[in-house]
Amino acid sequence: MKQILSAAFLVVMPLQLSAGNLTLFASGEDLATEGFNAPKLTKDGWSLHFTSVIATFDQITAWQTDPPFMADGPEITGNALAFEGPFTVDLVDADENDLVALATIDAPAGHFNALSWALVPGADGASLVFDGVARKDGQEVGFTLRSSDSVAHACGEYLGDMRKGFVTEGGAAELEITLHLDHLFGRADKAADDEMNLEAIGFEPFAAGGTFELSLDGLHLGHVGEGHCHDVAL
Repeated sequence: MKQILSAAFLVVMPLQLSAGNLTLFASGEDLATEGFNAPKLTKDGWSLHFTSVIATFDQITAWQTDPPFMADGPEITGNALAFEGPFTVDLVDADENDLVALATIDAPAGHFNALSWALVPGADGASLVFDGVARKDGQEVGFTLRSSDSVAHACGEYLGDMRKGFVTEGGAAELEITLHLDHLFGRADKAADDEMNLEAIGFEPFAAGGTFELSLDGLHLGHVGEGHCHDVAL
């Protein structure tokens, strides 16, 4: 696979000494594994069931930064630990916590409080592919949505029920790439003028069923849990 090069992320000093390990996961959350169901329908009232959500990730680096990176630009500076990709995974085929493991690598002690990564085309030329069935008002359509976009992400600390990324001597830590699918399809249980719903495409443009090309421009799917990322097209 041809590597996509980007100057967005600046490596200052690679980390060398191993203390424990760091496992990287990807997640489409329950909207990938369970779909869009009432009251969490798409913003235009469709229920969606995904048979697969295939995503390809590459150029992944975990960072120890001081001060913390605020996801306010494309460059992260600090100590860097790279994952050797690419990784192509099905976000529907996840564990009970909606997580898919990408890789586990040796890591030095410290808090990995930033993460850079890119969504890139895989072997079939698509970076993100949704296959599934949509239903609304007695209508049922099968669909395939494909994007070939490449998008680089520079993310701050993972935000969720607990903090992640703390490697200790002999210990294990986790980090997570998260795709928020409601940034693409919107949510009927949120206000119509919610910023996410204003930017989201919804499902109505694909209501005829079949295969469609999908642009990710301006959708900001990539997160680290609820933590934000700065994204830029490659």
